[in-house]
Formats: sequence, C-alpha cells, structure tokens
Amino acid sequence: MSDKERKIIKDILLKIKSLSWSGLDLKKLKGNDEIFRVRKGKIRIIFRKNKNEEVFILTVERRSDKNYSNY
Repeated sequence: MSDKERKIIKDILLKIKSLSWSGLDLKKLKGNDEIFRVRKGKIRIIFRKNKNEEVFILTVERRSDKNYSNY
C-alpha cells in the first residue's frame, strides 16, 4: 500500500480503537450483529466488536468482489 493509504488506514484504525466512529463510512454486515466494515475510497477495513466493547480487526484490504465473502 502507498504511504497515503497507510496514513488513511492508521487514522481509521485509531478512530475504531477509540470507539469514536463519527465521520466513518461504517456499516454493519448482514447476518452478524458484531461485524462491521469501514470503507474509504478503495480501502476496506472489516472488524468485530463484541458485547464487552472489545474491537478485533479482521482484515484491511483494497476493494474486491471477495472482501465480504468470508463474513
């Protein structure tokens, strides 16, 4: 990934970690109430937030047809 993409990813990950999700293009994935995705341009970040407010990053990748098939 380019330096610009890495900076974007870092900023998004910090927001996710702090549970400050305002301003993010955030959507809950179908079929699971704990898995979310954030998109910014061609970047997709998929993560899980459990009932204890713990966040687990599942994947960070560029957009493709297969991004969401495992979740």
